[in-house]
Amino acid sequence: MVYDLIFRNVRIVDGTGAPWFYGEVAVFGDEIAEVSYKIDANAQRVIDCKGMVLSPGFIDAHSHSDTCWFVDRRGESKIRQGVTTEVTGQCGASPAPVTEKRKDSATTEEGAIVRWSTFGEYLSALEENGVGINIVPLVGHGALRSCAVGYEARRPTQAELDEMKAFLVEALSSGAFGFSSGLIYPPSCFADTEELIELAKTMSAYGGIYATHMRNEGKGLLESVEEAIRIGREGNVPVHISHHKASGQAAWGLVNRSLAMIDEARSQGIDVTCDQYPYVASATGFKAIIPSWAHEGGSQALLARLRDPEIGAKLKQEVQDYQGPVDGWSKMLITSVANEKYKFAEGKRIPQIASILGLSEVDAAFTLLIEAELNVGYAHFGMCEEDVKTVMAHPVVMIGSDSSCRALDGPLATGKPHPRAHGTFPRVLGKYVREEKVLALENAVFKMTGMPAARLGLIDRGLIRPGMKADITVFDPDTVTDTATFEEPNQYPVGIEYVMINGVMVVENADSTGEIAGKVIRRK
Repeated sequence: MVYDLIFRNVRIVDGTGAPWFYGEVAVFGDEIAEVSYKIDANAQRVIDCKGMVLSPGFIDAHSHSDTCWFVDRRGESKIRQGVTTEVTGQCGASPAPVTEKRKDSATTEEGAIVRWSTFGEYLSALEENGVGINIVPLVGHGALRSCAVGYEARRPTQAELDEMKAFLVEALSSGAFGFSSGLIYPPSCFADTEELIELAKTMSAYGGIYATHMRNEGKGLLESVEEAIRIGREGNVPVHISHHKASGQAAWGLVNRSLAMIDEARSQGIDVTCDQYPYVASATGFKAIIPSWAHEGGSQALLARLRDPEIGAKLKQEVQDYQGPVDGWSKMLITSVANEKYKFAEGKRIPQIASILGLSEVDAAFTLLIEAELNVGYAHFGMCEEDVKTVMAHPVVMIGSDSSCRALDGPLATGKPHPRAHGTFPRVLGKYVREEKVLALENAVFKMTGMPAARLGLIDRGLIRPGMKADITVFDPDTVTDTATFEEPNQYPVGIEYVMINGVMVVENADSTGEIAGKVIRRK
């Protein structure tokens, strides 16, 4: 037999956590055809990897690449990290379903026109468009709730809850792997625990996981973990805690107790796992600094409150009372502003911006939000390095970037995003494996490949085995590292030499080939 390609002279880290071994890997079509110490066969092409590491393609357990594909199909920032598959629809936000009650849904975040209503139609639109990496979709609770209830801060009626359940069943039947919640974001933040349990009970009959951006990742961390565990217990579903962290100095160290709670839950038969990005700063939309009550009614209602002299003054006082005493403003770095006049703020912290504008910190913050009509992103330096290491080393934790695809050119090259967009996976391999030895190489690769594949039920990905899909990453363990920084984040990593998706080479000699080889993976 003549194979399409043979990778020779590689150290194989197979995704199971087992020790690496020397060997060769053959690819035929979109599958791994043979794995052996020595493959005695010919191939259309042979690559001498010169002792580098060959592993399964990395699986980004927490991604926000939901609609970027409609303006740029390449997935540049992910494939150059070795990522071949990612889990989308996170933090309660998914592009579908869409109804008249769901405001601000005529176009995507990147400006593409929304041409779908149901979750199945959204997945079909992705398939028709083409995607640069494999997509494992979740449906967002925020999408379900906004479609049935709108943006009102109240419990749903029974009819509305039934409608949410129907939307959820349609998404699960169309291929969603579960549903996510973003309990600090409207409208998910308006839901009580019982609402989420009812949806989980509905999902239980269909399969799927409940992924949650919890209600509080600061001083209320432990109560939030308990809520997540309760939803899993009473809803009879697996629970996955997104980007597990303790944010704010008063919460540092709480991850030791939260991880112990997860261990205890697992000992009781409740299936709980987590993901994490390897940074001490988080990132989200800057409007998240505004108290949740002001978000009722959606974005336009929030903007109106910010602009109203009396309500705006009340909001400023609430925000200042929270951020000021803990020196919160200096921990905030603006990553994007959708207003040309205020582009100077990108890459700067709030006190710097306030000084330039000649305003107080809170006035500067509100000015950005109002002038950019809420389209402002920020990074928040709230975690400590010791907690990051503690979470990373825990057996139930996998790796997720919490970022959408970016690029150094084209429509996805805007702003100064969190460096995790370009650096998450190489950073783990460089900083936390090679330099600081928080993880062994094989364990790190397991957390990026076999572990998330098993969690999601991806039975044909995540391992280097004959018959598995040929999602493969080859990297130099001596040089692989991130280069993106908070000040200059738009830089690709180094040391990721070859990346193959479904048998197609998308990165070669550390450069993109331009091939579009991803698939939308639907849960069966």
